Amino acid sequence: MGGDCVVISVLLCFLCITFHLTFVESIDVDVNLQTNEKNTTLLRPKPFHFPWRANIMDEGSGIISHYAMWHTELGQFYGLRSDMSIWASPNQETSQESGASLQIYCQDGENYNLIQVGIHISPSLYHNRDIRFFTYWTISDLKSKGCYNLQCPGFVSASRANLVPGQAIAPPSIYGEQDHYVRLSLNKDPNFGDWVVYRHDLQKPSFLGHFPNKLCPGTRRIQALTGFVNYFKNAHGPPMGSGHFPDYDDKKSAYFKHIQNYNPNGHSSNLFGIPMVKFIDRLDCYRANNLFLEYKRGYMFNYGGPSGCVG
Repeated sequence: MGGDCVVISVLLCFLCITFHLTFVESIDVDVNLQTNEKNTTLLRPKPFHFPWRANIMDEGSGIISHYAMWHTELGQFYGLRSDMSIWASPNQETSQESGASLQIYCQDGENYNLIQVGIHISPSLYHNRDIRFFTYWTISDLKSKGCYNLQCPGFVSASRANLVPGQAIAPPSIYGEQDHYVRLSLNKDPNFGDWVVYRHDLQKPSFLGHFPNKLCPGTRRIQALTGFVNYFKNAHGPPMGSGHFPDYDDKKSAYFKHIQNYNPNGHSSNLFGIPMVKFIDRLDCYRANNLFLEYKRGYMFNYGGPSGCVG
């Protein structure tokens, strides 16, 4: 009996431990020599480049985009699911965009298509600073402007969907007091081949709509969980996430958590065994901490940064 108590105590301690699992060392946008946390120098091959979409208000002016993301290498992938924390940005300027999203980059010959779902604040798109659910897609060329929400044929909203692209979502998190989130998934339907979007943080999953299969053809893809900002060149960047650099406090730092990967049969499971890469293009402005596994919160990471980044 005494031995059994010891075993149970050890097991309980094991379950309460937070596991920090960095699958692949972080890389910068120029792929310079990297230094990991043990101060050993690494040289990595050039990664996939993540060009961002042009802003809908951009008519010849340059757009600066920055990311704090974890992504897979190119491979056979079928979708993602994650909790995404909701943060307001009341002082965001009209020419700025800030948000978080699930992204699938779909190989199409030598190019990549992009399908994307998430939450963002985009005063130029909505004429206010509400936090909104959004969808986005490009086809054949990531340099094209692509399409937000239901502005053109692409994403198909479900009948009586709980969230419609462009709809405001609330409440936001309160710094230091309470975090709020939405749980979204984007995955390939094993029966029809379309890319379906669900919301999972309600009493039962709510089908929000789908991207037709033609928008994400082929079988080789890159999946990403991304905090992002966009702003005009020669201006300054908005806050990302909570507006603070990431730590491990969900009430102070934006997060992706309970991250899961989908298999070809449409079933989700955790990221165990899937190599992931951290990608941050302006470490002085925006950051992400290590992807780690924690009991009750699953695989997760925090990200974000303050306003003021100069392009």
